[in-house]
Amino acid sequence: MSQVHRIPQSQNNFYKIAQKKQQLYNSSKAKKFEKLAVYSLCKIEQCRCTGWKNSNAPPQPSRTDITQPLAAVSDPCRNCSHTLANHVTHLEDTSDEQLNRLLSVVIDIENLFLFVHKEEDTDTKSVYFFLFKVLRKCLATLSPPAVHGPLGNPPFEKPSISQAVTNFVAYKYQGLLAKDKQIIVGLANMFLKCINHCTLESPSQKSKDDDKQYKVNYTRWLCYCRVPTFCDSLPKYELTAIFGRTLIKSIFATARRQIMEKFEADREKMPVEKRPLVLEQFPKFLQSLNDQLDDDDSPIWNVDFDLNTLPPPLPDQPEKPKTPPPPPPPELSKNLHKLEPLVINTELTSSHPETGKRQNDDPVCTTPSKRRKVSHDSTFSSSHHNRTFPTGSEHECDLDDDLLAEVKAIVEDQDDMLGPDTSGSSVNQARDDGARLEEQTGLISFHVISNTLSRQPTRETLLWLIGLQNVFSHQLPRMPKEYITRLVFDPKHKCLALLKDNRVIGGICFRMFPTQGFTEIVFCAVSSNEQVKGYGTYLMNHLKDYHVNHGVMHFLTFADEYAIGYFKKQGFAKDIKLTKDVYQGYIKEYEGATLMGCELDARIQYTEFSLVIKRQKEVLQALIEKRRNDCRKVYPGIKCYENGVRKVAVKDIPGLQELFKDAAGSVPKIPEPTLTPDQLYNACRAILQSLKSHSSAWPFLEPVSAEEVPDYYEYIKYPMDLHTMWTRLKNCYYVSKKLFIADMNRMMTNCRTYNEPETEYYRCANTLEKFFYTKCKDHKLIT
Repeated sequence: MSQVHRIPQSQNNFYKIAQKKQQLYNSSKAKKFEKLAVYSLCKIEQCRCTGWKNSNAPPQPSRTDITQPLAAVSDPCRNCSHTLANHVTHLEDTSDEQLNRLLSVVIDIENLFLFVHKEEDTDTKSVYFFLFKVLRKCLATLSPPAVHGPLGNPPFEKPSISQAVTNFVAYKYQGLLAKDKQIIVGLANMFLKCINHCTLESPSQKSKDDDKQYKVNYTRWLCYCRVPTFCDSLPKYELTAIFGRTLIKSIFATARRQIMEKFEADREKMPVEKRPLVLEQFPKFLQSLNDQLDDDDSPIWNVDFDLNTLPPPLPDQPEKPKTPPPPPPPELSKNLHKLEPLVINTELTSSHPETGKRQNDDPVCTTPSKRRKVSHDSTFSSSHHNRTFPTGSEHECDLDDDLLAEVKAIVEDQDDMLGPDTSGSSVNQARDDGARLEEQTGLISFHVISNTLSRQPTRETLLWLIGLQNVFSHQLPRMPKEYITRLVFDPKHKCLALLKDNRVIGGICFRMFPTQGFTEIVFCAVSSNEQVKGYGTYLMNHLKDYHVNHGVMHFLTFADEYAIGYFKKQGFAKDIKLTKDVYQGYIKEYEGATLMGCELDARIQYTEFSLVIKRQKEVLQALIEKRRNDCRKVYPGIKCYENGVRKVAVKDIPGLQELFKDAAGSVPKIPEPTLTPDQLYNACRAILQSLKSHSSAWPFLEPVSAEEVPDYYEYIKYPMDLHTMWTRLKNCYYVSKKLFIADMNRMMTNCRTYNEPETEYYRCANTLEKFFYTKCKDHKLIT
């Protein structure tokens, strides 16, 4: 539930919109007609003008503090030359109340027009544009605004969230005294108000793949709940009144975490007597509600809920305190609207990335040889072993079972076939093989540790933290020791420590931002006398497994010039997959360093990944050798040159044709797909339209200005941009797909030639190029 929409968020913006409408309501009737004429069709027969345009308007935007002269009813339209009166004849007998309603729609149309152009998310932008057209049609037909179509009409589910929560309180807490039940009712109202004021995450930015129903619900929420908060001409509904179980299940976990983080951040602002209610009783209430959400047989979702016909609930609710806290005061409920929008504050506590609370009393995770056995916060859990991978039966294969069995026997019995490997290394040996073997024998171990302020850390934990501080200070001499100490001992940061003979020889200091979906790697170092042994790679692989288990799938780090090579080997790249607004303001930036990122794959167990790759290489090499031996055939040489022949046809070279013959003995020709001129034009046009609307296309929309970038054309002799390509398309320049693809490649090459890899322009070129080739495949320009 992140803030991803460029719409008015503060009460100040809402007040400005209301003030603007009130000023328009108080203006003269002539001013109102002038405003409405801009959006009114011309009433002259056979005139297709969609709105009056002032022919006397200044060419440049006027200053807002200068009063513009009022247009006369006889002023002609710049489009159709008909007068202003011809556009508003249908409004002459309209009452002031109706005119004010139409003027309110006009202001909402102008606001939506701005949001359509400022919004970057495509799903949200399309909804804004749809509502923009709805209001324009409403203005043209003088009908009340209404959202029609496949979205349906509210309420969309029964029972609603509000009714289900009411049923939950009645069912789950039916045995409480009236005073105690009043507390629960206050907590329920607090939850409903928080949900009503939350901001949903757009479908394109959700961290996991959801079904199509969430996209439909997101569109409904924008149309009926979110947009009407600043476009009051549209009917507004409360989220909890029109949505039901489907939506609340998809947003509950994120909403719950953000609500509690907000309350934790405002702890000091709360009166002392209210803290137990908000910080202790409310989480227990949410947990009980979550249990009912996950229970498919829960009666609270029954449309015909009747408490008298239900058995009492199981006694699993939280124990009632001996001295219940006072009911929520009216001022607390009145201030709940200030929670909008929910702002995520990750600076609160060192917390569990899933629940927001530390679940293990011991901040140390020991994993000497049998790793992933300890549960809770700082563990390498065994969930990797339960991951599912595609089996061989799911893919087509041209190798028979006997051949695979023979190759498998060769690979697994290399000592018998070739003798033991005495060289000490293998062609396919991975960098972390030695470290993995040492961990299996118990020589080294890995531990996730962190400082804590809620209890006294163990002596062993403090010694390991001090050891990490010494390693980082030794290996990172340009980093101030005070800064290293502060971060290593900061409870918000965690450290993955590498121990050898119970002595710290390396580690990684990192900070997790689970609500943002990424982790920042702050320090990474191994003692100089223990380097070049694969410890660094194995250390990073352990960290990757740890984060996959905790659902955080992105790493970010600022690497100096000496560390870039290491991070590249670990899968990091300068092309960041996350959008800038996700991490900006969260990570620490360092001067002279390069931002690099790494995206994890939940299907991979990284500590065993190199073994899998090694086995795959061995199998492939054995298959190649087997196939080579089976098809090896020696042909006679070419002797025609002895008789003075200077050239020879390819088909006359012995053995060459046999490589390409099919079962019938002929050489098959692969037909290249051809497009008609109309098909090529439509495909290029659709691709260019998609590119122009892409969020990374802004540097390429227009030609580079020589005034803004004076030396650009000294480096780029053949410039190209999307505007030029669009012009060429209209002029039928692209008679083949090769010309179209060549111009696009030239545009991307020019960008990378002039700009450095660290720049935003360079990253936009990479992103847009990938999108371009995806679209080309969709339109069958390439295969």
